[in-house]
Amino acid sequence: MPRRLNLPDSASIANAAEGEKLFAPSAERNCDAICAAVADLGPQTGRALELASGTGQHAVALARALPGVSWQPSDLDPARRASIDAYVAEAGLPNLAPAIALDATAPGWGAAQAGHDLIVLVNLLHLISGPEAKTLIAEAAQALAPGGMLILYGPFLRDGETTSEGDARFHASLQAQDPEIGYKDDWDVIDWLQSAWLDMAHVVEMPANNLLFAARKPA
Repeated sequence: MPRRLNLPDSASIANAAEGEKLFAPSAERNCDAICAAVADLGPQTGRALELASGTGQHAVALARALPGVSWQPSDLDPARRASIDAYVAEAGLPNLAPAIALDATAPGWGAAQAGHDLIVLVNLLHLISGPEAKTLIAEAAQALAPGGMLILYGPFLRDGETTSEGDARFHASLQAQDPEIGYKDDWDVIDWLQSAWLDMAHVVEMPANNLLFAARKPA
């Protein structure tokens, strides 16, 4: 799943911080808005899985925002998992576990992770291919408990178009590195969610031209 991409500073660049911790400026910028939306739309209790947790900054913030939810961060990259675990240890939150190794684009993980009330994915879909995104959504649907919610956040096309010059440049730079990746269209994402037998609950406009999709598994 990890791709060695040349990303601009506005993207999910992670820099070395104290010890094994990594720090992503973009994660810091969007953290409050994401946590507020997840706290508003998601369950207040139960089990949550964060896919592709990255540095671990969001994992700590989400666990603080929803203290009644048990949070399980995950990532495929060992360096990212080490960073997540450093943030987890520093935070010392009773509802936040160390990271597990998980490739969210691989078939089959959903059954092994079944029973989650909430699954959250931040800023990954534009960095993977369309088929990988469809697999991720289908597996996440399998991993949800009945009534559970999947929340996807990131930059997306609207009716096939970017919404700013910056987004157009970023989307073009991603596709120049790999034509299979780049911003996904909002209607395609809705179609993939519904094809996974999830019911659309919310599409939320977020700061910096991002979108948040929330879809629920039928009870």
